[in-house]
Amino acid sequence: MSRLAILCPGQGAQHGAMFELARQDAGVAEQIQKWSLSDRLGMPLDRILADPSAMFANRIAQPLIVAATLAAWAAVRQLLPTPALVAGYSIGEVAAYCVAGAISATDAIALAAARAALMDRCAQPDAPQSMVSVIGVPAAVVADLLRQHHLHLAIEVGETSIIAGGLSRAFAPFNAIIESMGGAVNPLPVGVASHTPLMTAALEDFSDLLERCTFADPRIAVLSGIRAEPVRQRQQAKADLAQQMVQAIRWKDCMDRCAEQGITLALELGPGAALARMLHSRHPHIACRSLQDFRSLHGVAAWIKRHAD
Repeated sequence: MSRLAILCPGQGAQHGAMFELARQDAGVAEQIQKWSLSDRLGMPLDRILADPSAMFANRIAQPLIVAATLAAWAAVRQLLPTPALVAGYSIGEVAAYCVAGAISATDAIALAAARAALMDRCAQPDAPQSMVSVIGVPAAVVADLLRQHHLHLAIEVGETSIIAGGLSRAFAPFNAIIESMGGAVNPLPVGVASHTPLMTAALEDFSDLLERCTFADPRIAVLSGIRAEPVRQRQQAKADLAQQMVQAIRWKDCMDRCAEQGITLALELGPGAALARMLHSRHPHIACRSLQDFRSLHGVAAWIKRHAD
Protein backbone atom coordinates (compact mmCIF):
# COMPACT_ATOMS: atom_id res chain seq x y z
CA MET A 1 0.00 0.00 0.00
CA SER A 2 1.45 3.38 -1.02
CA ARG A 3 1.67 6.17 1.54
CA LEU A 4 1.87 9.74 0.23
CA ALA A 5 3.64 12.70 1.83
CA ILE A 6 3.02 16.27 0.69
CA LEU A 7 6.04 18.59 0.93
CA CYS A 8 5.59 22.37 1.24
CA PRO A 9 8.69 24.45 0.40
CA GLY A 10 10.27 27.48 2.00
CA GLN A 11 11.93 30.53 0.48
CA GLY A 12 14.58 30.54 -2.22
CA ALA A 13 13.06 29.04 -5.37
CA GLN A 14 10.51 31.68 -6.37
CA HIS A 15 10.08 32.21 -10.11
CA GLY A 16 7.78 34.04 -12.46
CA ALA A 17 5.82 30.95 -13.53
CA MET A 18 5.18 29.63 -10.02
CA PHE A 19 1.36 29.87 -10.39
CA GLU A 20 1.07 28.67 -13.98
CA LEU A 21 0.41 24.96 -13.44
CA ALA A 22 -2.27 25.68 -10.84
CA ARG A 23 -3.89 28.21 -13.16
CA GLN A 24 -4.51 25.43 -15.70
CA ASP A 25 -7.49 24.63 -13.50
CA ALA A 26 -10.05 27.38 -14.13
CA GLY A 27 -11.59 26.94 -10.72
CA VAL A 28 -8.23 27.39 -9.02
CA ALA A 29 -7.45 30.45 -11.13
CA GLU A 30 -10.72 31.96 -9.90
CA GLN A 31 -9.88 31.01 -6.32
CA ILE A 32 -6.51 32.77 -6.56
CA GLN A 33 -8.36 35.93 -7.59
CA LYS A 34 -10.58 35.65 -4.51
CA TRP A 35 -7.53 35.60 -2.24
CA SER A 36 -6.90 39.28 -3.21
CA LEU A 37 -3.16 38.72 -3.23
CA SER A 38 -2.47 42.13 -4.72
CA ASP A 39 -3.97 43.75 -1.63
CA ARG A 40 -2.14 41.39 0.72
CA LEU A 41 1.21 41.78 -1.06
CA GLY A 42 0.99 45.51 -1.72
CA MET A 43 1.21 45.34 -5.51
CA PRO A 44 -0.34 43.38 -8.39
CA LEU A 45 0.61 39.71 -8.40
CA ASP A 46 1.73 39.67 -12.04
CA ARG A 47 3.97 42.67 -11.39
CA ILE A 48 5.61 40.81 -8.50
CA LEU A 49 6.11 37.70 -10.64
CA ALA A 50 7.93 39.80 -13.23
CA ASP A 51 10.25 41.42 -10.66
CA PRO A 52 12.80 39.20 -8.84
CA SER A 53 13.66 41.99 -6.40
CA ALA A 54 10.02 42.00 -5.27
CA MET A 55 9.65 38.21 -5.30
CA PHE A 56 12.58 37.74 -2.92
CA ALA A 57 11.79 40.58 -0.51
CA ASN A 58 10.90 38.83 2.75
CA ARG A 59 7.62 40.70 3.33
CA ILE A 60 6.39 39.50 -0.07
CA ALA A 61 8.20 36.18 -0.36
CA GLN A 62 6.61 34.47 2.63
CA PRO A 63 2.92 35.06 1.76
CA LEU A 64 3.70 34.60 -1.96
CA ILE A 65 5.21 31.15 -1.39
CA VAL A 66 2.33 30.08 0.84
CA ALA A 67 -0.17 31.28 -1.77
CA ALA A 68 1.64 29.47 -4.60
CA THR A 69 1.86 26.28 -2.54
CA LEU A 70 -1.83 26.35 -1.67
CA ALA A 71 -2.83 27.15 -5.24
CA ALA A 72 -0.90 24.06 -6.30
CA TRP A 73 -2.60 22.00 -3.61
CA ALA A 74 -6.03 23.20 -4.72
CA ALA A 75 -5.20 22.12 -8.27
CA VAL A 76 -3.93 18.62 -7.48
CA ARG A 77 -5.71 17.49 -4.33
CA GLN A 78 -8.51 15.72 -6.23
CA LEU A 79 -5.90 13.83 -8.28
CA LEU A 80 -4.17 12.34 -5.24
CA PRO A 81 -4.84 9.69 -2.64
CA THR A 82 -5.34 11.08 0.87
CA PRO A 83 -1.87 11.99 2.17
CA ALA A 84 -0.53 10.14 5.18
CA LEU A 85 1.72 13.04 6.21
CA VAL A 86 2.43 16.68 5.40
CA ALA A 87 5.78 18.37 5.98
CA GLY A 88 6.64 22.03 5.54
CA TYR A 89 10.12 23.54 5.33
CA SER A 90 10.38 26.86 7.22
CA ILE A 91 7.46 29.09 6.07
CA GLY A 92 6.19 25.97 4.30
CA GLU A 93 5.03 24.70 7.69
CA VAL A 94 2.29 27.36 7.67
CA ALA A 95 1.11 26.08 4.29
CA ALA A 96 1.33 22.50 5.59
CA TYR A 97 -1.35 23.19 8.20
CA CYS A 98 -3.69 24.45 5.50
CA VAL A 99 -3.05 21.32 3.41
CA ALA A 100 -3.86 19.32 6.55
CA GLY A 101 -7.18 21.14 6.99
CA ALA A 102 -6.27 23.02 10.19
CA ILE A 103 -6.52 26.56 8.78
CA SER A 104 -8.02 28.19 5.71
CA ALA A 105 -5.95 29.37 2.77
CA THR A 106 -6.79 33.02 3.45
CA ASP A 107 -5.75 32.66 7.09
CA ALA A 108 -2.53 30.87 6.11
CA ILE A 109 -1.60 33.65 3.68
CA ALA A 110 -2.44 36.30 6.29
CA LEU A 111 -0.33 34.50 8.91
CA ALA A 112 2.59 34.31 6.48
CA ALA A 113 2.34 38.04 5.77
CA ALA A 114 2.19 38.87 9.48
CA ARG A 115 5.08 36.51 10.23
CA ALA A 116 7.23 38.19 7.58
CA ALA A 117 6.44 41.68 8.88
CA LEU A 118 7.28 40.71 12.46
CA MET A 119 10.53 39.09 11.37
CA ASP A 120 11.51 42.12 9.30
CA ARG A 121 11.18 44.25 12.43
CA CYS A 122 13.87 42.09 14.05
CA ALA A 123 16.46 43.13 11.46
CA GLN A 124 17.96 46.58 12.08
CA PRO A 125 19.37 48.66 9.20
CA ASP A 126 22.71 49.07 10.99
CA ALA A 127 22.94 45.36 11.78
CA PRO A 128 21.83 43.44 8.66
CA GLN A 129 21.20 39.72 8.88
CA SER A 130 22.06 36.90 6.50
CA MET A 131 21.50 33.20 5.93
CA VAL A 132 23.94 30.85 4.20
CA SER A 133 24.18 27.20 3.31
CA VAL A 134 27.27 25.34 4.49
CA ILE A 135 28.25 22.06 2.85
CA GLY A 136 31.20 19.72 2.95
CA VAL A 137 32.09 19.93 6.66
CA PRO A 138 30.61 17.70 9.41
CA ALA A 139 27.58 19.37 10.95
CA ALA A 140 28.93 18.99 14.50
CA VAL A 141 32.12 20.82 13.53
CA VAL A 142 30.12 23.58 11.83
CA ALA A 143 27.87 23.96 14.88
CA ASP A 144 30.90 24.52 17.11
CA LEU A 145 32.33 27.12 14.71
CA LEU A 146 28.98 28.90 14.59
CA ARG A 147 28.97 29.26 18.38
CA GLN A 148 32.52 30.61 18.31
CA HIS A 149 31.51 33.31 15.80
CA HIS A 150 28.18 34.20 17.47
CA LEU A 151 26.24 32.70 14.58
CA HIS A 152 23.40 30.19 14.73
CA LEU A 153 22.34 26.85 13.29
CA ALA A 154 19.03 27.49 11.50
CA ILE A 155 18.28 24.24 9.62
CA GLU A 156 19.85 20.78 9.85
CA VAL A 157 19.82 19.38 6.32
CA GLY A 158 22.29 16.49 6.47
CA GLU A 159 25.44 15.14 8.07
CA THR A 160 27.58 17.63 6.12
CA SER A 161 24.96 20.21 5.15
CA ILE A 162 23.32 22.91 7.25
CA ILE A 163 21.76 26.37 6.96
CA ALA A 164 23.14 29.07 9.26
CA GLY A 165 21.89 32.53 10.19
CA GLY A 166 23.18 35.56 12.01
CA LEU A 167 24.48 39.09 11.68
CA SER A 168 26.04 39.61 8.26
CA ARG A 169 29.25 41.08 9.64
CA ALA A 170 30.06 37.86 11.54
CA PHE A 171 30.17 35.64 8.47
CA ALA A 172 33.45 36.70 6.83
CA PRO A 173 35.83 35.00 9.33
CA PHE A 174 33.50 32.00 9.65
CA ASN A 175 33.35 31.59 5.87
CA ALA A 176 37.15 31.71 5.61
CA ILE A 177 37.54 28.89 8.12
CA ILE A 178 34.93 26.70 6.40
CA GLU A 179 36.61 27.21 3.04
CA SER A 180 40.03 26.42 4.55
CA MET A 181 38.55 23.07 5.65
CA GLY A 182 37.41 22.26 2.11
CA GLY A 183 33.78 23.25 2.64
CA ALA A 184 31.64 25.74 0.76
CA VAL A 185 29.48 28.62 1.98
CA ASN A 186 26.74 29.96 -0.27
CA PRO A 187 24.60 33.03 0.55
CA LEU A 188 20.83 32.56 0.43
CA PRO A 189 18.34 35.16 -0.88
CA VAL A 190 16.88 35.72 2.60
CA GLY A 191 17.41 38.95 4.56
CA VAL A 192 16.38 37.77 8.03
CA ALA A 193 18.02 35.12 10.20
CA SER A 194 15.03 32.78 10.42
CA HIS A 195 14.95 30.00 13.02
CA THR A 196 17.54 31.71 15.23
CA PRO A 197 17.38 33.69 18.51
CA LEU A 198 17.61 36.90 16.45
CA MET A 199 13.86 36.49 15.84
CA THR A 200 12.99 36.43 19.56
CA ALA A 201 11.38 39.89 19.51
CA ALA A 202 8.76 38.56 17.07
CA LEU A 203 7.83 35.49 19.11
CA GLU A 204 5.22 36.91 21.48
CA ASP A 205 3.30 38.85 18.84
CA PHE A 206 3.23 35.90 16.45
CA SER A 207 2.06 33.60 19.25
CA ASP A 208 -0.78 36.03 19.95
CA LEU A 209 -1.76 36.03 16.26
CA LEU A 210 -1.83 32.23 16.23
CA GLU A 211 -4.07 32.18 19.31
CA ARG A 212 -6.55 34.52 17.61
CA CYS A 213 -6.52 32.56 14.35
CA THR A 214 -9.27 30.01 13.65
CA PHE A 215 -7.28 26.80 14.00
CA ALA A 216 -8.63 23.23 14.04
CA ASP A 217 -6.93 19.93 14.78
CA PRO A 218 -5.14 18.80 11.60
CA ARG A 219 -7.02 16.11 9.68
CA ILE A 220 -3.66 14.84 8.39
CA ALA A 221 -0.58 14.60 10.61
CA VAL A 222 1.89 17.45 10.06
CA LEU A 223 5.57 17.03 10.87
CA SER A 224 6.83 19.59 13.37
CA GLY A 225 9.99 21.11 11.94
CA ILE A 226 11.58 21.68 15.34
CA ARG A 227 10.70 18.25 16.79
CA ALA A 228 10.41 16.01 13.70
CA GLU A 229 7.30 14.50 15.27
CA PRO A 230 3.78 14.22 13.78
CA VAL A 231 1.38 16.87 15.13
CA ARG A 232 -2.32 16.07 15.40
CA GLN A 233 -3.58 18.69 17.88
CA ARG A 234 -4.04 22.40 17.26
CA GLN A 235 -2.42 23.64 20.48
CA GLN A 236 0.76 21.74 19.72
CA ALA A 237 0.62 23.03 16.15
CA LYS A 238 0.41 26.65 17.28
CA ALA A 239 3.17 26.22 19.83
CA ASP A 240 5.52 24.65 17.28
CA LEU A 241 4.74 27.23 14.58
CA ALA A 242 5.68 30.00 17.00
CA GLN A 243 8.81 28.34 18.33
CA GLN A 244 10.17 27.49 14.87
CA MET A 245 10.78 31.21 14.36
CA VAL A 246 13.57 31.06 16.95
CA GLN A 247 14.63 27.38 16.95
CA ALA A 248 16.51 25.34 14.38
CA ILE A 249 14.53 23.22 11.94
CA ARG A 250 15.47 19.52 12.09
CA TRP A 251 14.84 18.82 8.40
CA LYS A 252 17.24 15.87 8.31
CA ASP A 253 15.21 14.22 11.05
CA CYS A 254 11.95 15.14 9.30
CA MET A 255 13.12 13.28 6.20
CA ASP A 256 14.03 10.27 8.33
CA ARG A 257 10.62 10.47 10.02
CA CYS A 258 8.95 10.24 6.61
CA ALA A 259 10.77 6.97 6.00
CA GLU A 260 9.95 5.70 9.49
CA GLN A 261 6.28 6.48 8.88
CA GLY A 262 6.30 4.23 5.83
CA ILE A 263 6.09 6.97 3.21
CA THR A 264 6.58 5.50 -0.28
CA LEU A 265 5.62 8.50 -2.42
CA ALA A 266 6.25 12.23 -1.94
CA LEU A 267 5.05 15.22 -3.95
CA GLU A 268 6.52 18.69 -3.43
CA LEU A 269 4.00 21.41 -4.21
CA GLY A 270 6.61 23.97 -5.23
CA PRO A 271 7.91 26.44 -6.11
CA GLY A 272 11.18 24.61 -6.50
CA ALA A 273 12.18 20.98 -6.25
CA ALA A 274 14.81 21.03 -3.48
CA LEU A 275 12.73 19.12 -0.93
CA ALA A 276 11.92 16.30 -3.34
CA ARG A 277 15.58 16.02 -4.35
CA MET A 278 16.78 15.98 -0.74
CA LEU A 279 14.29 13.35 0.35
CA HIS A 280 15.01 11.05 -2.58
CA SER A 281 18.76 11.44 -2.09
CA ARG A 282 18.48 10.48 1.57
CA HIS A 283 15.83 7.77 1.09
CA PRO A 284 16.05 6.50 -2.51
CA HIS A 285 13.21 4.01 -2.03
CA ILE A 286 10.74 6.92 -1.76
CA ALA A 287 9.49 8.06 -5.17
CA CYS A 288 9.77 11.86 -5.10
CA ARG A 289 8.76 14.56 -7.57
CA SER A 290 7.96 18.25 -7.51
CA LEU A 291 5.03 19.81 -9.33
CA GLN A 292 7.47 21.95 -11.26
CA ASP A 293 8.71 18.76 -12.96
CA PHE A 294 5.38 18.51 -14.81
CA ARG A 295 3.94 20.45 -17.71
CA SER A 296 0.31 19.59 -16.98
CA LEU A 297 -1.99 18.42 -14.23
CA HIS A 298 -2.62 15.32 -16.34
CA GLY A 299 1.07 14.53 -16.04
CA VAL A 300 0.85 14.73 -12.27
CA ALA A 301 -2.13 12.38 -12.24
CA ALA A 302 -0.35 9.89 -14.51
CA TRP A 303 2.74 9.84 -12.27
CA ILE A 304 0.64 9.31 -9.17
CA LYS A 305 -1.26 6.48 -10.85
CA ARG A 306 1.99 4.72 -11.81
CA HIS A 307 3.30 4.79 -8.26
CA ALA A 308 0.14 4.38 -6.18
CA ASP A 309 -1.24 0.92 -5.50
